[in-house]
Amino acid sequence: MSEHRRKPPQPQGGGRAAARRGQSGSSSGRRAAPRGASGSPADSYGSGSQGPGPGSGSYGTGGEERPYEGRAAARRAAQRGGGRRGRPAGPGGPNGPGPGRGRGRAAPPAKNRIVDYPRAGKDGWRRWTPSWKLVTGLFIGFVGSMVAVAGIGYAMVGVPDVAQTATAQNNVYLWSDGSPMVSTGGETNRQIVNLSQIPEAMQWAVISQENKTFYSDSGVDPKGIARAFFNMATGGQTQGGSTITQQYVKNARLDDQSQTISRKFREIFISVKVGTTVDKKEILAGYLNSAYYGRGAYGIQAAARAYFNKDAFKLNPGECAFLSAMLKGAAYYDPAGQTSIDPTGATAEKNSVRALRQMQDTLNKMVEGNHLSATERAKYTKLPDWKNPRSNTQLSGQTGYLVDLANSYLVTHSDETGITAEKLRLGGYRIRTTFDKKKVTKLENAVKKVQKANIDPKLRPKTDTHVQFGGASVDAKTGAIVAIYGGEDATRHFTNNADATGAQVGSTFKPFVLAAAMRDGVRDPSGGKDQPQDERTQVSPKSRFSGKNKLKIKNYDGTVWRDEKDGEWLQRNDGNESRGKPPNYLIDLREAMRESVNSAFVQLGMDVGLDKVKQAALDAGLKENSLTGTSFPSFSIGISDPSAIRMAGSYATFAKSGEQNDPFSVLQVDDKDGEIYKHKGKPTQAFESVVADNVTDILKTVVEEGTGKNARLPGRDVAGKTGTTDGNKSAWFVGYTPQLSTAIGMFRLDDNEKNKSRKFEKMYGTGGQDKIHGASFPSEIWHDYMLEALQGAPVEKFPKPEPIGEIVNPVPSPTPTPSATPTDEASPTPSPTPSEVEPSLTPSPSKSRCGFFGCDGNGNGNGNGGGPGDGGTDGGLSPTPSPTDSGSGNGNGGGNRGNGNGGFFGGPTN
Repeated sequence: MSEHRRKPPQPQGGGRAAARRGQSGSSSGRRAAPRGASGSPADSYGSGSQGPGPGSGSYGTGGEERPYEGRAAARRAAQRGGGRRGRPAGPGGPNGPGPGRGRGRAAPPAKNRIVDYPRAGKDGWRRWTPSWKLVTGLFIGFVGSMVAVAGIGYAMVGVPDVAQTATAQNNVYLWSDGSPMVSTGGETNRQIVNLSQIPEAMQWAVISQENKTFYSDSGVDPKGIARAFFNMATGGQTQGGSTITQQYVKNARLDDQSQTISRKFREIFISVKVGTTVDKKEILAGYLNSAYYGRGAYGIQAAARAYFNKDAFKLNPGECAFLSAMLKGAAYYDPAGQTSIDPTGATAEKNSVRALRQMQDTLNKMVEGNHLSATERAKYTKLPDWKNPRSNTQLSGQTGYLVDLANSYLVTHSDETGITAEKLRLGGYRIRTTFDKKKVTKLENAVKKVQKANIDPKLRPKTDTHVQFGGASVDAKTGAIVAIYGGEDATRHFTNNADATGAQVGSTFKPFVLAAAMRDGVRDPSGGKDQPQDERTQVSPKSRFSGKNKLKIKNYDGTVWRDEKDGEWLQRNDGNESRGKPPNYLIDLREAMRESVNSAFVQLGMDVGLDKVKQAALDAGLKENSLTGTSFPSFSIGISDPSAIRMAGSYATFAKSGEQNDPFSVLQVDDKDGEIYKHKGKPTQAFESVVADNVTDILKTVVEEGTGKNARLPGRDVAGKTGTTDGNKSAWFVGYTPQLSTAIGMFRLDDNEKNKSRKFEKMYGTGGQDKIHGASFPSEIWHDYMLEALQGAPVEKFPKPEPIGEIVNPVPSPTPTPSATPTDEASPTPSPTPSEVEPSLTPSPSKSRCGFFGCDGNGNGNGNGGGPGDGGTDGGLSPTPSPTDSGSGNGNGGGNRGNGNGGFFGGPTN
């Protein structure tokens, strides 16, 4: 055996193991230190006198041997002491004392688990970074759970039957006697057609625009679904993200149309199932037959009829692309406009731009997808020739106007009826209207009779074209609208002339001035500016006011009224004629109303206060948004534009001795479960009976002896008023008996039929007459209708009026009179007074041209801000000042207000 392999001498008393322990005791490592490292071999065995310091070696102080019970015990002892193998020796040197010296193995590090987060054993940012194991585990778990949910949902969901959900109905409209009028307005305005009857261009137009992958997808679009869910979760737009299959499922197979996440999940599952079990062509046909295209048309066949009055199979590619645009939302793409939904954003002009842009985009996508040739596509660069929205022949004549009126009433009064626009669209209602079939026919016949006999566009193309009539008849005791005339045909003439037209009512407004004077009284001009508002004198019909032509109009305090340019105003009468005897030209209010004298009523309105006049008109039943120029003297002679319905209703207030009933058009509504609404009248006492009855008595004089003689009915009491506006642009007659109140209006528009802001044209020469008066065609129509409408009705008399008020004479006589008598009325004062203006007195040139109001000595205004032009006739508007917002500066006495103000239901309807 070599020298290197010779075993060292074994110490006595311990054996080989003890020797090993002795050798290892002097080292902090596993092996003993080389011999001689500490000076002598004896260093491996400590003794009390030889060691370098206390605790040297494996023996204790003083050389006493420290016993061990084995290797495991030693290791545990070392661990309890906090030592760790391989650590440096303590401060006493390699063999010196110190922590951790020679005490066995270190504790193993903590084990990382997959679910540890934050991560154990990591410091800083690494501690918060998920391990790849955690990320992978979570992803696999999520995907697995989604697959499981989808599988369960797919297995559990059923495909609803189309027949169970496509149950929307038309609405049935009834005449006032309960007989059927028309059935229309619900979702069942559809006719199902086979896919073979739908042009391929229509099929590809929808696919190209809505769902390019229709024939290859599973029925859903994951990206679209994610977008839809995000929008719903964030409160954004809830539409969008749906394939054709999903839209078909929603339209034809789902009862629930709500935009909720639960409904969206159900739609997705059903769509997937439908996409895998139903033929794609069947899905496409179902979608095209169930989708809503606007104008009450559901399905492509109904849409083709509504927009082009043709069958679906006859549609060309341009028309197909146009109809596909309607699927985006007809309210904002129908070029006819939908201002009833959005007055500013859904106008005809804006909708036309959107529809054309969308149509062109669809055609381009069809070319890109090789579904349409570029040559064919080049033929369709403009909107197709679409028809008026009223293409349903059921709604021809007056029926369309009647249906619209009833629908508008129900929706406008939804707080009472419980019927919203959406509910009305879904249908299923039986709507009993107030319309009397016989009276509707008689009113239409009366208009056509006068129109046929007098209006001849071929003979007089410059004066007889675009002449319009409108009328409304209201039950004077209840306010029920029994008949209207909205125009020649609801399928050709879009605007309802019985509702808002923008035509000024002229002198038919004067009864409201008279009612205000007899209810609220006039102020005494002698009181000056400081006179309290409540110090008033109630006016008697025998009160006298100046009928002088070119009368200088004064304020409450006797000062001359001036316009914003400090110009005085001279009020003119019809024909520039004065009424009454000079020098004061005093006439009583009965004569002033009978002859429709402007100057007397303009000054009366100023003396009463235009605020009081306005309130009287509102109390009678007019709507505030139809009242124009309420702070200008001309307000009293009718620069406002209420509808025929509202004028008839307000005059009915006088017929009912001051009791006002709002006009209404629906008596009762039933659904499949029975009655859901019944009209209950809510009359209010607008005027005391003494006031209303005196107004009626004076208006009787107009018919019996004045401008309304054409309206006389043999054996019946009739009260009414004519009205003709400035520039001869509209003419009216409004009158009533104790049972029935009717308003007839006539006007003429420019020749731009598709422009909803058409201008009113002058009617000089229309019908072969020099001027159109309320006493001419309107009163003739009123007479012919009322004569027929009241046949068989009992003859009733108006109440006899009681005396009211005091005789007000704004021009004092030089000698006092003992009492007010009719003789006094006929005796004008002999000398001029401060309020009188000599006939030759006219404004200075700088003021007489009137600038803002347009009123030179010839009666021709510049029309800025609606200033009137030529002097009115029949007591109509003469060139008096009007507000800047009453017109568009065309000098027509209110200008072009278009449709929308003063409608039956108040708000703008244009």
